[in-house]
Amino acid sequence: MIYLDHNATTSILPEVLEAMMPYLTSEWGNPSSSYRFGSRLKKVIETARVQVAELIGAHPTEILFTSCGTESNNAAIHAALKADLRKRQIITSAVEHSSVLTYCKSLENEGYRVTYLPVDRDGLLKLADLENAITNETALVSLMWANNETGVLFPVKEIGEVCRSRGALFHCDAVQAVGKIEIAMRNAMVDYLSLTGHKFHAPKGIGALFVRRKSPFSPFVTGGHQERNLRGGTECVPLIVGLGKAAELSRKHLQAYETRVRPMRDALEEDILDSIPNTELNGHKTQRLANTSNISFHGVESEALLILLDQEGICASTGSACLADSEEPSHVIRAMKPESAASRQMVRFSLGLENKKEEISKTVEVLGKAIAALSN
Repeated sequence: MIYLDHNATTSILPEVLEAMMPYLTSEWGNPSSSYRFGSRLKKVIETARVQVAELIGAHPTEILFTSCGTESNNAAIHAALKADLRKRQIITSAVEHSSVLTYCKSLENEGYRVTYLPVDRDGLLKLADLENAITNETALVSLMWANNETGVLFPVKEIGEVCRSRGALFHCDAVQAVGKIEIAMRNAMVDYLSLTGHKFHAPKGIGALFVRRKSPFSPFVTGGHQERNLRGGTECVPLIVGLGKAAELSRKHLQAYETRVRPMRDALEEDILDSIPNTELNGHKTQRLANTSNISFHGVESEALLILLDQEGICASTGSACLADSEEPSHVIRAMKPESAASRQMVRFSLGLENKKEEISKTVEVLGKAIAALSN
Protein backbone atom coordinates (compact mmCIF):
# COMPACT_ATOMS: atom_id res chain seq x y z
CA MET A 1 0.00 0.00 0.00
CA ILE A 2 1.10 3.54 -0.80
CA TYR A 3 -0.63 5.81 1.70
CA LEU A 4 -1.03 9.40 0.50
CA ASP A 5 -3.97 10.50 2.65
CA HIS A 6 -2.35 11.71 5.87
CA ASN A 7 -4.73 14.68 6.10
CA ALA A 8 -7.54 12.15 6.59
CA THR A 9 -5.81 10.19 9.34
CA THR A 10 -2.46 8.73 10.33
CA SER A 11 -1.23 5.45 11.80
CA ILE A 12 -0.57 5.10 15.53
CA LEU A 13 3.18 5.17 16.05
CA PRO A 14 4.67 2.13 17.87
CA GLU A 15 5.98 4.39 20.65
CA VAL A 16 2.49 5.82 21.11
CA LEU A 17 0.89 2.39 21.35
CA GLU A 18 3.57 1.27 23.81
CA ALA A 19 2.87 4.28 26.03
CA MET A 20 -0.86 3.51 25.98
CA MET A 21 -0.69 -0.22 26.72
CA PRO A 22 -0.44 -0.10 30.56
CA TYR A 23 -3.64 1.96 30.67
CA LEU A 24 -5.45 -0.56 28.48
CA THR A 25 -4.37 -3.45 30.70
CA SER A 26 -3.15 -3.16 34.29
CA GLU A 27 -3.78 0.55 35.00
CA TRP A 28 -7.51 0.62 34.26
CA GLY A 29 -8.78 2.65 37.22
CA ASN A 30 -11.01 5.72 37.17
CA PRO A 31 -8.96 8.92 37.62
CA SER A 32 -11.81 10.48 39.63
CA SER A 33 -11.66 7.75 42.29
CA SER A 34 -10.50 8.68 45.77
CA TYR A 35 -8.35 5.56 46.23
CA ARG A 36 -4.81 5.43 44.85
CA PHE A 37 -5.43 2.77 42.16
CA GLY A 38 -7.55 5.29 40.31
CA SER A 39 -6.42 8.68 41.55
CA ARG A 40 -2.76 8.13 40.65
CA LEU A 41 -3.84 8.35 37.00
CA LYS A 42 -4.43 12.07 37.48
CA LYS A 43 -0.68 12.58 37.26
CA VAL A 44 -0.60 10.65 34.00
CA ILE A 45 -3.28 12.92 32.54
CA GLU A 46 -1.41 16.03 33.65
CA THR A 47 1.80 14.77 32.02
CA ALA A 48 -0.06 14.43 28.73
CA ARG A 49 -1.51 17.91 29.18
CA VAL A 50 2.03 19.29 29.49
CA GLN A 51 3.13 17.40 26.36
CA VAL A 52 0.26 18.81 24.29
CA ALA A 53 0.84 22.31 25.66
CA GLU A 54 4.53 22.17 24.70
CA LEU A 55 3.67 21.17 21.13
CA ILE A 56 1.68 24.37 20.58
CA GLY A 57 3.59 26.70 22.92
CA ALA A 58 0.82 27.02 25.50
CA HIS A 59 0.47 26.70 29.28
CA PRO A 60 -0.83 23.30 30.48
CA THR A 61 -3.83 24.89 32.20
CA GLU A 62 -4.96 26.17 28.78
CA ILE A 63 -5.38 22.62 27.42
CA LEU A 64 -8.79 20.93 27.61
CA PHE A 65 -9.09 17.32 26.43
CA THR A 66 -11.97 16.52 24.06
CA SER A 67 -13.03 13.59 21.91
CA CYS A 68 -12.00 15.03 18.52
CA GLY A 69 -11.55 18.13 16.38
CA THR A 70 -15.27 18.39 15.72
CA GLU A 71 -16.06 18.60 19.42
CA SER A 72 -13.26 21.12 19.93
CA ASN A 73 -14.60 23.32 17.13
CA ASN A 74 -18.17 23.13 18.39
CA ALA A 75 -17.12 23.75 21.99
CA ALA A 76 -15.17 26.89 21.05
CA ILE A 77 -18.04 28.35 19.04
CA HIS A 78 -20.49 27.49 21.82
CA ALA A 79 -18.29 29.18 24.44
CA ALA A 80 -17.93 32.38 22.44
CA LEU A 81 -21.65 32.69 21.85
CA LYS A 82 -22.41 32.10 25.53
CA ALA A 83 -19.93 34.82 26.52
CA ASP A 84 -22.21 37.64 25.34
CA LEU A 85 -25.75 36.70 24.34
CA ARG A 86 -26.31 40.15 22.82
CA LYS A 87 -23.81 39.53 20.04
CA ARG A 88 -25.43 37.58 17.21
CA GLN A 89 -22.89 37.60 14.38
CA ILE A 90 -20.34 34.89 13.56
CA ILE A 91 -17.65 35.35 10.91
CA THR A 92 -16.12 32.32 9.22
CA SER A 93 -14.97 31.43 5.69
CA ALA A 94 -16.48 29.55 2.79
CA VAL A 95 -13.73 26.91 2.96
CA GLU A 96 -13.87 25.86 6.61
CA HIS A 97 -14.20 22.23 7.70
CA SER A 98 -17.71 20.82 7.80
CA SER A 99 -17.64 20.70 11.62
CA VAL A 100 -17.56 24.50 11.62
CA LEU A 101 -19.78 25.16 8.61
CA THR A 102 -22.52 22.72 9.61
CA TYR A 103 -22.66 24.11 13.15
CA CYS A 104 -22.82 27.65 11.77
CA LYS A 105 -25.66 26.66 9.44
CA SER A 106 -27.60 25.29 12.41
CA LEU A 107 -27.00 28.51 14.33
CA GLU A 108 -28.52 30.49 11.47
CA ASN A 109 -31.74 28.63 12.21
CA GLU A 110 -31.51 29.98 15.76
CA GLY A 111 -31.32 33.57 14.59
CA TYR A 112 -27.56 34.09 14.38
CA ARG A 113 -26.15 35.95 11.40
CA VAL A 114 -23.20 34.15 9.81
CA THR A 115 -20.83 35.92 7.42
CA TYR A 116 -18.92 33.56 5.10
CA LEU A 117 -15.75 35.25 3.87
CA PRO A 118 -14.72 34.38 0.29
CA VAL A 119 -11.29 33.22 -0.87
CA ASP A 120 -9.49 33.92 -4.13
CA ARG A 121 -8.49 31.37 -6.80
CA ASP A 122 -5.43 30.42 -4.74
CA GLY A 123 -7.55 29.80 -1.64
CA LEU A 124 -6.25 32.88 0.14
CA LEU A 125 -8.26 35.15 2.43
CA LYS A 126 -8.22 38.94 2.19
CA LEU A 127 -7.77 40.63 5.55
CA ALA A 128 -9.72 43.62 4.24
CA ASP A 129 -12.79 41.40 3.90
CA LEU A 130 -12.47 40.42 7.55
CA GLU A 131 -11.97 44.00 8.67
CA ASN A 132 -15.06 45.09 6.76
CA ALA A 133 -17.16 42.24 8.13
CA ILE A 134 -16.48 42.76 11.85
CA THR A 135 -19.06 44.86 13.70
CA ASN A 136 -20.01 45.52 17.30
CA GLU A 137 -22.35 42.54 16.93
CA THR A 138 -19.53 40.06 16.15
CA ALA A 139 -19.40 37.35 18.80
CA LEU A 140 -16.72 35.25 17.16
CA VAL A 141 -14.38 34.96 14.21
CA SER A 142 -13.74 31.28 13.37
CA LEU A 143 -11.05 30.75 10.73
CA MET A 144 -8.79 27.76 10.15
CA TRP A 145 -5.00 27.74 10.24
CA ALA A 146 -4.48 25.29 7.36
CA ASN A 147 -7.07 24.08 4.89
CA ASN A 148 -7.64 20.33 5.00
CA GLU A 149 -8.16 19.99 1.22
CA THR A 150 -5.54 22.34 -0.23
CA GLY A 151 -3.13 22.90 2.66
CA VAL A 152 -3.41 26.67 2.13
CA LEU A 153 -2.39 28.65 5.23
CA PHE A 154 -4.40 31.57 6.54
CA PRO A 155 -2.53 34.54 8.16
CA VAL A 156 -3.41 33.62 11.74
CA LYS A 157 -1.17 36.22 13.36
CA GLU A 158 -2.72 39.07 11.37
CA ILE A 159 -6.25 37.72 11.85
CA GLY A 160 -5.66 37.64 15.60
CA GLU A 161 -4.46 41.23 15.58
CA VAL A 162 -7.57 42.38 13.70
CA CYS A 163 -9.86 40.50 16.10
CA ARG A 164 -8.10 41.83 19.19
CA SER A 165 -8.22 45.42 17.93
CA ARG A 166 -11.95 45.13 17.21
CA GLY A 167 -12.91 43.30 20.40
CA ALA A 168 -13.96 40.02 18.73
CA LEU A 169 -13.09 36.56 20.04
CA PHE A 170 -11.02 34.41 17.67
CA HIS A 171 -11.27 30.65 17.25
CA CYS A 172 -8.79 28.84 15.02
CA ASP A 173 -9.33 25.32 13.71
CA ALA A 174 -5.72 24.11 13.65
CA VAL A 175 -6.50 20.41 13.19
CA GLN A 176 -4.42 20.17 10.00
CA ALA A 177 -1.65 22.51 11.17
CA VAL A 178 -0.66 21.01 14.52
CA GLY A 179 2.29 18.67 14.13
CA LYS A 180 3.14 20.00 10.67
CA ILE A 181 4.21 23.58 11.35
CA GLU A 182 5.63 25.50 14.31
CA ILE A 183 2.87 26.89 16.50
CA ALA A 184 3.45 29.21 19.46
CA MET A 185 0.26 30.23 21.17
CA ARG A 186 2.15 32.60 23.46
CA ASN A 187 2.71 34.82 20.41
CA ALA A 188 -0.66 34.37 18.70
CA MET A 189 -3.76 36.39 19.56
CA VAL A 190 -6.01 33.33 19.46
CA ASP A 191 -8.65 32.70 22.12
CA TYR A 192 -9.49 29.12 21.16
CA LEU A 193 -7.54 26.60 19.08
CA SER A 194 -8.69 23.12 18.06
CA LEU A 195 -6.57 20.03 17.43
CA THR A 196 -7.09 16.29 17.14
CA GLY A 197 -4.66 13.44 17.73
CA HIS A 198 -5.24 11.17 14.77
CA LYS A 199 -3.76 13.77 12.40
CA PHE A 200 -0.32 13.33 14.01
CA HIS A 201 -0.10 9.63 14.87
CA ALA A 202 -2.21 9.48 18.03
CA PRO A 203 -5.38 7.36 18.21
CA LYS A 204 -8.75 8.45 16.88
CA GLY A 205 -11.24 9.62 19.47
CA ILE A 206 -9.03 12.10 21.33
CA GLY A 207 -8.53 15.80 20.72
CA ALA A 208 -7.88 18.98 22.62
CA LEU A 209 -9.01 22.58 22.79
CA PHE A 210 -6.69 25.41 23.73
CA VAL A 211 -8.58 28.01 25.76
CA ARG A 212 -6.50 31.08 26.48
CA ARG A 213 -6.44 32.13 30.12
CA LYS A 214 -9.09 34.79 30.73
CA SER A 215 -10.93 33.90 27.51
CA PRO A 216 -14.56 33.07 28.37
CA PHE A 217 -15.57 29.42 28.41
CA SER A 218 -18.80 27.59 29.16
CA PRO A 219 -18.83 23.77 29.07
CA PHE A 220 -20.16 22.24 25.88
CA VAL A 221 -20.38 18.77 27.49
CA THR A 222 -21.86 19.04 30.96
CA GLY A 223 -21.86 16.37 33.61
CA GLY A 224 -19.18 15.64 36.19
CA HIS A 225 -16.32 17.69 37.56
CA GLN A 226 -13.70 16.37 35.12
CA GLU A 227 -11.31 18.71 33.29
CA ARG A 228 -11.61 21.36 35.99
CA ASN A 229 -15.41 21.38 35.55
CA LEU A 230 -14.98 22.39 31.89
CA ARG A 231 -15.92 19.08 30.24
CA GLY A 232 -17.92 16.34 31.87
CA GLY A 233 -17.25 12.65 31.25
CA THR A 234 -14.84 10.04 32.58
CA GLU A 235 -11.40 10.66 31.11
CA CYS A 236 -10.20 8.05 28.60
CA VAL A 237 -6.73 7.69 30.03
CA PRO A 238 -5.23 5.46 27.29
CA LEU A 239 -6.22 7.91 24.53
CA ILE A 240 -5.04 10.92 26.52
CA VAL A 241 -1.68 9.24 27.11
CA GLY A 242 -1.48 8.45 23.38
CA LEU A 243 -2.19 12.06 22.48
CA GLY A 244 0.49 13.26 24.87
CA LYS A 245 3.13 10.88 23.55
CA ALA A 246 2.28 11.70 19.93
CA ALA A 247 2.54 15.42 20.74
CA GLU A 248 5.97 14.85 22.27
CA LEU A 249 7.17 12.96 19.18
CA SER A 250 5.66 15.50 16.76
CA ARG A 251 7.52 18.29 18.49
CA LYS A 252 10.80 16.41 17.95
CA HIS A 253 9.98 15.66 14.30
CA LEU A 254 8.86 19.14 13.20
CA GLN A 255 12.12 20.03 11.47
CA ALA A 256 12.41 16.63 9.80
CA TYR A 257 8.83 17.00 8.61
CA GLU A 258 9.70 20.13 6.68
CA THR A 259 13.00 18.89 5.25
CA ARG A 260 11.84 15.39 4.27
CA VAL A 261 8.16 15.72 3.38
CA ARG A 262 8.21 18.94 1.34
CA PRO A 263 10.75 17.66 -1.26
CA MET A 264 8.68 14.50 -1.80
CA ARG A 265 5.48 16.52 -2.12
CA ASP A 266 7.14 18.90 -4.58
CA ALA A 267 8.49 15.99 -6.65
CA LEU A 268 5.03 14.37 -6.81
CA GLU A 269 3.38 17.62 -7.76
CA GLU A 270 5.92 18.64 -10.39
CA ASP A 271 5.98 15.20 -12.02
CA ILE A 272 2.18 15.12 -12.27
CA LEU A 273 1.89 18.65 -13.68
CA ASP A 274 4.77 18.10 -16.14
CA SER A 275 3.89 14.62 -17.39
CA ILE A 276 0.08 14.48 -17.34
CA PRO A 277 -1.82 16.89 -19.62
CA ASN A 278 -4.77 19.00 -18.48
CA THR A 279 -3.70 19.13 -14.84
CA GLU A 280 -3.85 22.14 -12.55
CA LEU A 281 -2.73 22.88 -8.98
CA ASN A 282 -5.44 23.97 -6.56
CA GLY A 283 -4.05 26.22 -3.85
CA HIS A 284 -1.31 28.77 -3.43
CA LYS A 285 2.09 27.60 -4.70
CA THR A 286 4.03 28.43 -1.53
CA GLN A 287 1.63 29.52 1.23
CA ARG A 288 0.73 25.94 1.97
CA LEU A 289 1.47 22.98 4.24
CA ALA A 290 4.57 21.02 3.27
CA ASN A 291 2.66 17.78 2.75
CA THR A 292 -0.46 18.69 0.76
CA SER A 293 -1.03 18.79 -2.98
CA ASN A 294 -4.50 19.20 -4.52
CA ILE A 295 -4.56 18.69 -8.27
CA SER A 296 -7.36 18.89 -10.83
CA PHE A 297 -7.36 16.34 -13.65
CA HIS A 298 -9.58 18.15 -16.13
CA GLY A 299 -12.03 15.93 -17.97
CA VAL A 300 -11.65 13.06 -15.48
CA GLU A 301 -14.12 12.43 -12.66
CA SER A 302 -12.44 12.22 -9.26
CA GLU A 303 -14.27 9.11 -8.10
CA ALA A 304 -13.35 7.08 -11.18
CA LEU A 305 -9.70 8.03 -10.80
CA LEU A 306 -9.64 7.16 -7.10
CA ILE A 307 -11.09 3.71 -7.85
CA LEU A 308 -8.26 2.96 -10.27
CA LEU A 309 -5.68 4.23 -7.78
CA ASP A 310 -7.19 2.08 -5.06
CA GLN A 311 -6.97 -0.99 -7.29
CA GLU A 312 -3.21 -0.38 -7.44
CA GLY A 313 -2.96 0.04 -3.66
CA ILE A 314 -2.66 3.84 -3.68
CA CYS A 315 -4.67 5.74 -1.07
CA ALA A 316 -5.65 9.32 -1.90
CA SER A 317 -8.90 11.28 -1.60
CA THR A 318 -11.13 13.99 -2.99
CA GLY A 319 -10.92 16.02 0.20
CA SER A 320 -12.28 15.79 3.72
CA ALA A 321 -12.81 12.22 4.96
CA CYS A 322 -15.76 13.55 6.98
CA LEU A 323 -17.59 14.19 3.69
CA ALA A 324 -16.46 11.06 1.86
CA ASP A 325 -20.01 9.70 1.60
CA SER A 326 -21.40 12.97 0.26
CA GLU A 327 -22.23 13.25 -3.43
CA GLU A 328 -21.59 17.00 -3.32
CA PRO A 329 -18.44 18.33 -5.02
CA SER A 330 -15.71 19.89 -2.92
CA HIS A 331 -17.03 23.10 -1.36
CA VAL A 332 -13.42 24.28 -0.96
CA ILE A 333 -12.49 24.06 -4.64
CA ARG A 334 -15.92 25.35 -5.65
CA ALA A 335 -15.35 28.44 -3.50
CA MET A 336 -11.94 28.98 -5.14
CA LYS A 337 -12.98 28.28 -8.74
CA PRO A 338 -16.77 28.53 -8.99
CA GLU A 339 -16.76 28.81 -12.77
CA SER A 340 -15.00 25.48 -13.44
CA ALA A 341 -15.65 21.77 -12.96
CA ALA A 342 -12.48 21.47 -10.84
CA SER A 343 -14.45 20.60 -7.69
CA ARG A 344 -15.48 17.26 -9.26
CA GLN A 345 -12.20 16.54 -11.03
CA MET A 346 -9.55 16.81 -8.36
CA VAL A 347 -7.54 14.57 -6.06
CA ARG A 348 -5.84 15.46 -2.78
CA PHE A 349 -2.48 13.87 -2.02
CA SER A 350 -1.22 14.35 1.55
CA LEU A 351 2.12 12.87 2.53
CA GLY A 352 3.81 11.90 5.79
CA LEU A 353 7.25 11.11 7.16
CA GLU A 354 6.90 7.41 6.38
CA ASN A 355 6.50 7.96 2.63
CA LYS A 356 9.45 7.10 0.39
CA LYS A 357 10.77 8.55 -2.89
CA GLU A 358 10.05 5.35 -4.81
CA GLU A 359 6.39 5.59 -3.79
CA ILE A 360 6.22 8.98 -5.47
CA SER A 361 7.49 7.74 -8.82
CA LYS A 362 5.20 4.69 -8.63
CA THR A 363 2.20 6.94 -7.98
CA VAL A 364 2.96 9.16 -10.98
CA GLU A 365 3.35 6.07 -13.17
CA VAL A 366 -0.01 4.63 -12.04
CA LEU A 367 -1.70 8.01 -12.43
CA GLY A 368 -0.53 8.33 -16.00
CA LYS A 369 -1.92 4.91 -16.93
CA ALA A 370 -5.20 5.58 -15.09
CA ILE A 371 -5.73 8.91 -16.82
CA ALA A 372 -5.02 7.33 -20.19
CA ALA A 373 -7.55 4.55 -19.49
CA LEU A 374 -10.23 6.98 -18.40
CA SER A 375 -9.63 9.31 -21.33
CA ASN A 376 -10.16 6.62 -23.98
